[in-house]
Amino acid sequence: MDLDLRKLRYFAAVADTLHFGRAAEELHIAQPVLSRQIRALEHDLGTPLLIRDSHGVALTDAGRQLLSDAGPLLASAHAVRRRVTVAARGSRRLMVGFRAGIAVTPAVRRFATRHPDVLVDVQRIEGDEQAALLLDGRIDVGYVRLPIVETGLRVTPLYTEPRVAVLPSGHRFAGKEQITEADLAGESLLWPTSIQPTRRPHPDAGYRVRGVDETLEHVAAGRGISFLARSATVFYSHPDVSFVPIPELAPDQVCLAVAASRHSPLVDDFFAAAQATADITAECGNYEMWQSGNDAVPQH
Repeated sequence: MDLDLRKLRYFAAVADTLHFGRAAEELHIAQPVLSRQIRALEHDLGTPLLIRDSHGVALTDAGRQLLSDAGPLLASAHAVRRRVTVAARGSRRLMVGFRAGIAVTPAVRRFATRHPDVLVDVQRIEGDEQAALLLDGRIDVGYVRLPIVETGLRVTPLYTEPRVAVLPSGHRFAGKEQITEADLAGESLLWPTSIQPTRRPHPDAGYRVRGVDETLEHVAAGRGISFLARSATVFYSHPDVSFVPIPELAPDQVCLAVAASRHSPLVDDFFAAAQATADITAECGNYEMWQSGNDAVPQH
């Protein structure tokens, strides 16, 4: 029996809230209707998905597995609806997402030589949304940075970028030519996730930064140090922040990503254009390349 996407959406709402009443309110349906739909889904799959008792609602092992798989399935269905709507309007448009510090223009220009009639729009994205935007069809192709949850995606490595330490301008190592991980041992780290990029763990500064701008502001305020891809030194500056190379740190990996269910000649051609211009894109984030034609000193 085919999986009913409406029942799956109802299940996901209950599984996310672990509360039938709140899930029914979010879905704008009556709670008894929701309960019947969940029981019907359990019957369709031949296994209990939820445990209901006096303590509340909990997921069974099967329920946890289904919740893990439900996100990409529902996002893919939403993306199909979005693409059909766009196609019905007769428009030829490609939405390209990109992380901060990644220059999309070289690929867009190359793509335009083959598809001058296609409008390529661009949207900056952050690390905590890059997978979701691809899966639900809000962007067609993404220049992403690892880590990314790859479930439901096709992810292709493009190039790597060295990382730099991001330090307050008054830090003892600000302005150094380069430093090592050991130099920063014990420093509180501002990082978007609990998985740090260093071999030696740092104390958590207690802030979950989201994006380059937040990182720079927190560092400037003296709340900790951080690390960014080298391209930040080209595209960003802050009077109270210093960027210092840290060569031994693992590089930042830039990839191209698209929903695995997305099959389109336009997407394939943009992929090819992005891969053909990867070296140019990578060099756009290299300050030394710009400095060779400009004697200006980087602003820190």
